[in-house]
Amino acid sequence: NMLTKGIDVLICLPVNSKVLAPAVEAAHRDGVKVIAYDRIIEDSDLDYYITFDMLGVGKLQAQYLLNIVPKGRYYLLAGPKEDNNARLFRQGQMMIMQSKIDSGDVKVVGDQWAGGWLPENAMKLTENVLTATNNQIDAILASNDSTAQGAIQALKEQGLAGRIPITGQDADLATCQAIVAGEQTMSVYKPLPKLAAAAIQLAFDVATGKQITTNATYPNGKKDVPSINLDIIAVDKSNILQTVIADGFHRYEDVYKNVPEAMRPPKPSN
Repeated sequence: NMLTKGIDVLICLPVNSKVLAPAVEAAHRDGVKVIAYDRIIEDSDLDYYITFDMLGVGKLQAQYLLNIVPKGRYYLLAGPKEDNNARLFRQGQMMIMQSKIDSGDVKVVGDQWAGGWLPENAMKLTENVLTATNNQIDAILASNDSTAQGAIQALKEQGLAGRIPITGQDADLATCQAIVAGEQTMSVYKPLPKLAAAAIQLAFDVATGKQITTNATYPNGKKDVPSINLDIIAVDKSNILQTVIADGFHRYEDVYKNVPEAMRPPKPSN
């Protein structure tokens, strides 16, 4: 339907990176350029991809956790294997972790992939790993916030919430509340308004024939797609005021909703 409206550029946000290759081909037949937003379109002659640094997300998570737990028993909790983003996050994590695993400093006691990124699946997987290890886990490398929240529910059942460092990604509200409550250690914050604005600017530049400057490439099974990576930020208790709250991503009152007022840091002035 969009192609019949005489558009010059199509921005696609694929839920499944594997199914939109025919749409790219159809767009190209009509002379329309295609930009993939946040998730790549696999096996296609995609023109551009704009996202946050996916490998960087995994590297940031792994390095943050190693700074806290340089040696120990690690549980790796990813999203669905069929999700290209999940695989990129794991690839980035292993770029940091592999040498520590090879040296014996890190022992992987669980390596699970949660279907659909669903917290209930992550919870069940984590319960199984806790049982198998007799609760002997030193750190949880969770790839996003929904898997982290599922793991935290399993930890709560064992009285371990807040005692085992755990990563995440997306800085959603429930996660920010868990961070200030001491249940989750960190999350990777990706400022979504900046991604949206950058995608619109990219589409405008493509449509008007401007020269496009990219800073990365991502393989999609058919080509190395010219890409634009936006910066990411590790968010924890120490900087949540200066990041997600200062940006207006979440309100101070919402983030600290479950923290007694006497224990909250001063509210930033506008």
